[in-house]
Amino acid sequence: MKAVRFHETGGPEVLRYEDADQPVPGAGEVRVRVAGSAYNPADGGMRGGFLPIPVTLPHVPGYDVSGTVDAVGEGVDGLTVGQEVVGFIPMSADGSAAEYVVAPAGDLVPAPTAIPLADAAGLPSVGLTAWQALFEAGGLEAGQRVLVNGAGGPVGGYAVQLAKRAGAHVVATASPRSAESVRAAGADEIVDHTTTSVLEAVTEPVDVLLNLAPITPEGFTAMAARVRDGGVVVSTTPRVTTPGDEARGVRAATVFLHPDADVLAQLVTLVDDGELHVEIARRVPLSELPELHAQAEAGQVHGKVVAVPDGA
Repeated sequence: MKAVRFHETGGPEVLRYEDADQPVPGAGEVRVRVAGSAYNPADGGMRGGFLPIPVTLPHVPGYDVSGTVDAVGEGVDGLTVGQEVVGFIPMSADGSAAEYVVAPAGDLVPAPTAIPLADAAGLPSVGLTAWQALFEAGGLEAGQRVLVNGAGGPVGGYAVQLAKRAGAHVVATASPRSAESVRAAGADEIVDHTTTSVLEAVTEPVDVLLNLAPITPEGFTAMAARVRDGGVVVSTTPRVTTPGDEARGVRAATVFLHPDADVLAQLVTLVDDGELHVEIARRVPLSELPELHAQAEAGQVHGKVVAVPDGA
């Protein structure tokens, strides 16, 4: 089969589109014929050796996958050959940037039927991150106010949709490039962070502050002052400490994404019911994934991009 692999860590140039052995599923695993493999910034971090996630070289990146079950290992119940699936698969194992990938059966759920199968790869990790940040870490409830800082990114789009669906009042920061999509996702208020100070624009306290964007420690602390007494500050950027305020009862929570097939299945249902929109910026052939990594390092990748097998 064809796969994209790196035999050493480094820049995008270490990625090779090459022949690799087709994997064989073990007990509790299935093999998936890949329809889509979503690119995530963490893929670049792992390739560059910046993320402390142990991998065996050569390594196939890609931890979001959609495709069709092609073979089933021993002890697998609930998944059958020919079934279309989607999943967030282990980051340390060989991933989905290939024509076939082996994954734990428990990490896969039936794929949505309302969108193209390849596009479904854009859902798992970002959708789960948004859910875990809002509801598990943030405890967001109907009637509350949430500020989503960095709503224009892939996670932000899901966060806005899910928060709005939960009955929250959503204040979102976005650039002019992403403002329209953030508005379409359901944001009640949009702050153009390129021209306006968030601190000046957000005058009414929020119950939950969700940070999804690069931010300085000073800027984060200042923004956290907009959280009401007893509120929550949630962040997906672990390089900057999430600020709380013990004196005011403001809790700090940093999100570390974890697999959750039950929640992923709920997200799939929302997609099929038309209550959650999966937005894919573009598709690229698998053989062009190294170039996509280079574009990402140059800051030229906006939105969710899915790699598909050449000729698909």
